[in-house]
Amino acid sequence: MLRFFLVLLLMTSAHAETLSGQIIGINDGDTATLLTTDRKPVKIRLWQIDAPERDQAFGEKSKQSLSDLIYRKDVTVQVDTQDQYGRSVGKVFVGGMDVNLEQIKRGMAWFYTQYGSDEKYRAAEKQAKAAKYGLWIDPAAEAPWQWRASGKTSRPTAVNPPASNLPAPSKTATSNPPAIVSNYRCDGRQLCSQMSSCAEAMYFIKNCPNVKMDGNNDGIPCEKQWCK
Repeated sequence: MLRFFLVLLLMTSAHAETLSGQIIGINDGDTATLLTTDRKPVKIRLWQIDAPERDQAFGEKSKQSLSDLIYRKDVTVQVDTQDQYGRSVGKVFVGGMDVNLEQIKRGMAWFYTQYGSDEKYRAAEKQAKAAKYGLWIDPAAEAPWQWRASGKTSRPTAVNPPASNLPAPSKTATSNPPAIVSNYRCDGRQLCSQMSSCAEAMYFIKNCPNVKMDGNNDGIPCEKQWCK
């Protein structure tokens, strides 16, 4: 019996990881980039919610809502798992506020029924829907997973799939840049002084040739100007 509880404790400890740092990029209403306290960029997928796609109604408003809540702010992420795209899936907190839950309360995201289990999230969605907050102003609002199933978008969105049913990441899914970088293009700029944000600098260093923005080669560009 003691051995069983020790194994259970080890499993629980391995499952629950906590990350801290500052949010340096917002991809959409349920995905962001965290710069950890040890200066590592980590893609975060907000657990148990699913935000409207960019081309859906409230797609941009949902992204802006998440930006208002966490961009350039210090956050704590309680990581539940990693998905097949390498993103850390978990709850994001600013102070004592559950940001995932707040997105639902604002009517800026759905409760992700396929992967969700938190009844607070389910109840928050019902309340937002009854009050017609955000996307619920449209009684026929289409859930993002239905939108994706119709073939209207190919954005990676899987969260915490069963381990026995993990598909290998496709070339299409892994090569497409995230939504936040779609506004950026390699246009010959090479220096930090030519950037306008940390997110832009991160895009250029990862995707563009001859960039001169990472003097110490730690993977974080423009640490004095933008990615502080």
